[in-house]
Amino acid sequence: MRTITTVAEMTAARDAAAGSVGLVPTMGFLHEGHLSLVRDARAGCDTVAVSIFVNPAQFGPGEDLDRYPRDEERDLALLRDEGVDLVFMPPPEEVYPPGFGDWVEVRGPIADRLEGEHRPGHFRGVATVVARLFRIVRPDRAYFGEKDAQQLRVIRRLMRDLGLPVDVVGRPIVREPDGLAMSSRNAYLSPDDRARALSLSRSLAEAEQSVREGERDASYIREAARRTLDAAGVGVDYVSVADENTLEELETIDRPALLLLAVRVGATRLIDNTLLVP
Repeated sequence: MRTITTVAEMTAARDAAAGSVGLVPTMGFLHEGHLSLVRDARAGCDTVAVSIFVNPAQFGPGEDLDRYPRDEERDLALLRDEGVDLVFMPPPEEVYPPGFGDWVEVRGPIADRLEGEHRPGHFRGVATVVARLFRIVRPDRAYFGEKDAQQLRVIRRLMRDLGLPVDVVGRPIVREPDGLAMSSRNAYLSPDDRARALSLSRSLAEAEQSVREGERDASYIREAARRTLDAAGVGVDYVSVADENTLEELETIDRPALLLLAVRVGATRLIDNTLLVP
């Protein structure tokens, strides 16, 4: 496994890579969700690259950039065990060199609401860093988890708008045995916070059951999910029932819909989602 820190070295490594290249972009502090993406890339590509970069451009004022969990030595050991070929770990000045001005934005309901509304500038940072990584690494495929459902759709729109020849692969959410979606930020949770955080997966399961039983009123699903979250004492940023593809809010679940949640458990912000299929 080769660890790379500069754009020039990564460009040379990509030029030398044989066959198809799969990229798993991460911010490090890896968990089983990340590793499942690495395994998918290993199964589907000749060369597997993983980026570890805590992207400052996607953190807003007062967010957790400085305290975002990091453990590079552990991350590298995990990736070595998974047979990764290239690990790209650039410092910020390599990704955003002095005078950098090539910012990328995706506009419209797919980016402006939900996370876009609650974290202004977040998707500008995401779109820009993904475009940069794709131009540097030039992957044939890139693998993302579906927990960040809106991000995945923003990136797919970005590929379409920029005409970048990258196959963006979304993979299912990986959960802890108790149902909590795996996230690097779970490390922040106290035992009490973690117990309250289970209200996310509980509210998703309740919604799935309601839709299986014939419920089609999106307002009912939203209100029921909010009641479950409120009862757990978590702070709700949003509860959305939206079209699976456009993320436009629905009143009737007459097509596949995403139930998307964002909450604050103590000082920790968590997101989760599930697909509701009528």
